[in-house]
Amino acid sequence: MAPMKYLIEVESAKEAVDGKPSVGPVYRSVFAKDGFAPLLPGMDSCWDIFRASVEKYPNSRMLGHRAIVNGKAGKYEWQTYKEVYDIVIKVGNSIRTCGVEPGQKCGIYGANCPEWIISMEACNAHGLYCVPLYDTLGAGAVEYIICHSEVSIAFSEAKKISELVKTFPNSTQYLKRIVSFGKVTSEQREEIDKFGLEVYSWDEFLKLGEDKHYDLPEKSKSDICTIMYTSGTTGDPKGVMISNDSIVTIVSGVKALLENVNEKLTPKDVYLSYLPLAHIFDRVIEEFFISQGASIGFWRGDVKLLLEDIGELKPTVFCAVPRVLDRIHSGLMQKISEGGMLKKTLFNVAYSHKLKSMKKGRIQCEASPLSDKVVFSKVRQGLGGNVRLILSGAAPLATHVEAFLRVVSCAHVLQGYGLTETCAGTFVSLPNEFSMLGTVGPPLPNVDICLESVPEMNYDALTSKPRGEICIKGSTLFSGYYKREDLTKEVLIDGWFHTGDIGEWQSDGSMKVIDRKKNIFKLSQGEYVAVENLENIYGLVSDIDLIWVYGNSFESFLVAVVNPNQQALERWAQENGVAGDFRSICENPKAKEHILGELAKIGKEKKLKGFEFVKAVHLDPVPFDIERDLLTPTYKKKRPQFLKHYQNVIDNIYKTAR
Repeated sequence: MAPMKYLIEVESAKEAVDGKPSVGPVYRSVFAKDGFAPLLPGMDSCWDIFRASVEKYPNSRMLGHRAIVNGKAGKYEWQTYKEVYDIVIKVGNSIRTCGVEPGQKCGIYGANCPEWIISMEACNAHGLYCVPLYDTLGAGAVEYIICHSEVSIAFSEAKKISELVKTFPNSTQYLKRIVSFGKVTSEQREEIDKFGLEVYSWDEFLKLGEDKHYDLPEKSKSDICTIMYTSGTTGDPKGVMISNDSIVTIVSGVKALLENVNEKLTPKDVYLSYLPLAHIFDRVIEEFFISQGASIGFWRGDVKLLLEDIGELKPTVFCAVPRVLDRIHSGLMQKISEGGMLKKTLFNVAYSHKLKSMKKGRIQCEASPLSDKVVFSKVRQGLGGNVRLILSGAAPLATHVEAFLRVVSCAHVLQGYGLTETCAGTFVSLPNEFSMLGTVGPPLPNVDICLESVPEMNYDALTSKPRGEICIKGSTLFSGYYKREDLTKEVLIDGWFHTGDIGEWQSDGSMKVIDRKKNIFKLSQGEYVAVENLENIYGLVSDIDLIWVYGNSFESFLVAVVNPNQQALERWAQENGVAGDFRSICENPKAKEHILGELAKIGKEKKLKGFEFVKAVHLDPVPFDIERDLLTPTYKKKRPQFLKHYQNVIDNIYKTAR
C-alpha cells in the first residue's frame, strides 16, 4: 500500500496463522515519528495536573456559573484556580474527617457544576476512586453502581438526593454518608436518618474538616483514579478502571496534536461544560482545559437554554455529540427556509462558493472571507462569536451535517473517536483537511493502531483498501473491568484492545468507522448483513434524522423504522398536497413511499447489493430516545430494546410487505 500522509508504519502486517486472522501493519501518527508525545513534566497523576496549574495560573479564571437573581440568569461568576484549590483542600479534609481513606470509592451524582469538579479534585488529592453515578440511567443503575463498586460516600446534586434514597436499603450496606451540592430539606434528613446514614449540606460539610489537616498520600501513575461505568448495549453496566497514567497520557497527546496543527490552547480559552462529566469524553476535555490553565463555564442544565448560555459565555471550544449538532443544523435550516427568497438565494450562493473553495484545499479562514463576513457571521454569533474548534464525538456525525457546519460555523469542525476503555480520544480529524470529511481522522500521537481481518464479514486488513476490526495499544488503555476479569480477557489480548468496531484506512491516513463487528445477521437466503454500515449509508439521506434497520434469518428482506426530519417532511407534504400534522403525515402511505425512494436513491449511489435495500418502512414521529431505553447515554442504539419496543410494528411491516 502507498504511504499515508499522516501515518508511519512501525510494524509489518501478519498473515493468518493457526486459525488466527491476518493483521494489517501497525501504524502511529506522523506527529509521533520520533516517539510518542512526551508526558507533561512532573505529571504522575490527575492531582498533579491541577496542582501544577494552580501554581502556574493562581489568578486565572477556572470555574464559572451563572448566578440566578430574581429567577433570571445573570453574568458568569468565576472562581480562580487558587480559590478552587482552597475549597478542594477543605473538601478533602472533610472527607478524611469522616474516616474515608485513600483507595475507597466516592460517588458523584448530578449535572455538571463547579462542585462536581471540586469533589472530583478532592478525590484526586486523596487517592480516592471517583465513581460517577449515571445521571441518565435511572435508579436501578445507580443502585447497581453503588453496590458493585462499594461507594462509601456520595456527593449529589440537591435534586438527585431523592434518587439516592430510592436505592435504600440495598445500597446502605456500603453507602454511609451523602453530601448535597446545595441544601438538604428536613424531610430528606428525616428519611436518610431512618437508615442510619449521615447527610450534609455543602456548607456544613466544608466546616467538618476546618481545623484538621491531612497529608496527601503518594500517588503513582498506575493508581486507578476513576471507575467509569459504561452503559453497555446489553447486560449490566461495566466498571471501566482508568488510571492516572491513562488520563495524563491522553492530555499530553491532545496537547501535542493541537500544537502540531497550530491550534494550541492557552489560558485565554473558554469551554462550556454541558456534556455529562459522568462520561469520559467530557472528563478528559475538562482535565485538558485544567492542564492549560483555561476556563470552564457550566450550563444551567436545560438544553432549551443551551444557546443562551453559549451566547453569555462565548466559548472558544465547543464539544458536542451528533444529536446536539443535528439540532443546530435543523434550527439553521429552518431559519434559512423562513428567511424569504432573497436571503435563501444569497445563502445558497455563498455556501456553494465556500464549499467548492474548501474542497480545493483552501484553509477555513481564507476559503471565502466575504461570505464569512456578510452571510455566515450570524451563525458564528449564534455560537457566541469566539468558537474556533467544534469537536464531535461519542457517535458518528452525519456527513452532510459535518460539511454544513464546516462551511457556516467559521470554525474547525473535527470528528473524533474513542471509547471509555481507550480514555476517550484515539482518533481525531485535523483542521483544514477537507478530505477527512466523514472520517474520524488519524490516530493521536500516543497510540498504536492496527486492523485485524474479520473473515466472516469479508473484511480483509491486507487488501489495497484495508478493512478490519480496530485494535489499539498504548498507555491510554484502561486497566480492566472492575471485578470482571473474564470480560477484560475477552477484549484485551496481548496488550491490544479489540474495539468491536470495523474501520477502513483512507489514503491520507485517516480512519473511517464503517461497521460494528457484532451487529451482523443472516437473511433467509443466507446473505450476511452488516447493519451499522447500512445505517451509516442510509443516514446520509437529509430527509431523515435517524434510522434503525432490521432483518432476521426467517425473512428475505430488510425493513426499517425511521425518524423523519420534521421540517423536510412537512415541506415535502406541502409541495405534494399531503395535508395534516406531522404525526398524520408520518402515517400517510405516500410519505412512506417518498422516504423509501430517498433510501433507494442513496442505496443505488453507494452501489448496495439488492438484499441490502430496505423494502418497507415505518415512520415514527417520536425521536428515538434514552427515556424509552432505546439509546445509551452516548446515543448508541440498544438493538435488543429496539426490537422489543417495535416488535408489533415490525410484524405488521413484514405482513403487509410480503
